[in-house]
Amino acid sequence: MANAPEIVIDVHGLSKRFGARTVVRDLSMQVRRGLIYGFLGPNGSGKTTTIRMLCGLLTPDSGRGTCLGFDILTQAPEIKRHVGYMTQRFSLYADLSIRENLEFVARVYGLPDPRQAARDAIERLGLSARADQLAGELSGGWKQRLALGACILPNPELLLLDEPTAGVDPKARRDFWDEIHALAHEGLTVLVSTHYMDEAERCHEIAYIAYGELLAHGTVRDVIAGAHLSTWTVTAPDVAGLAARLKAADGVDMVATFGAALHVAGRDAARLEAAIAPFRQEPRAQWRRDAPTLEDVFIDLMGRAKDNFA
Repeated sequence: MANAPEIVIDVHGLSKRFGARTVVRDLSMQVRRGLIYGFLGPNGSGKTTTIRMLCGLLTPDSGRGTCLGFDILTQAPEIKRHVGYMTQRFSLYADLSIRENLEFVARVYGLPDPRQAARDAIERLGLSARADQLAGELSGGWKQRLALGACILPNPELLLLDEPTAGVDPKARRDFWDEIHALAHEGLTVLVSTHYMDEAERCHEIAYIAYGELLAHGTVRDVIAGAHLSTWTVTAPDVAGLAARLKAADGVDMVATFGAALHVAGRDAARLEAAIAPFRQEPRAQWRRDAPTLEDVFIDLMGRAKDNFA
């Protein structure tokens, strides 16, 4: 189609092994320009390994693909020049100020006016009042904002953010995501890995990877619909005991505690209703049909995934 959006990431059959263990297995994905693409999955699922293959830091053992039109197997240096990569661990200099860190990064990238580039990043990210504060003295949220500033200094076409808000307070996370959306609105493509469901719901599209295999992808609505979960919410005096009994019932595929209630779900609505029918007769238990959440879907996917560490 002539008006089809440009594909920024287009990879097929990527696999990566470390020793005898396959960390990423036959992974294929596409990311369109200007999208915020959420990359979700448990620890050890292969998210970081995939991100490093996309930006040319790791070579896949098999598979092929392009990032920003460059071949990930043969053109890694070109990819690196057009990508901003923010790692999980803060990687700037703790004994330099915000301003000094950004000026240093600007010089590394060979920007024509490093001081002005640093000033622009400081102003954009609301760092002016802290510009002369040492990076090592910053809280987690301010460190992440500084790291983001360093990533966008050379005006990359693609941002790869590896769990950028882990350990950051809710307000700092929200401020960070507001900036990510502003960057995407300007045409920047963002692939971000996260464990937070509220962050996943702020992405235009998401992909769920567990133990190296891509299990679901699409919009949040598509992923929830594709799980075909029938869900009930139940409250009872002994939630823990009820959960244990429900997990043993044939036809119940997922039981998860949410505060003082349980989400009970199954992929076959008729079997689920037959399974929970005896429990619905119990006094003081209140049942209601509910819509499945993204977290319900991910818990169900995790339950079906095969642990490649085992």
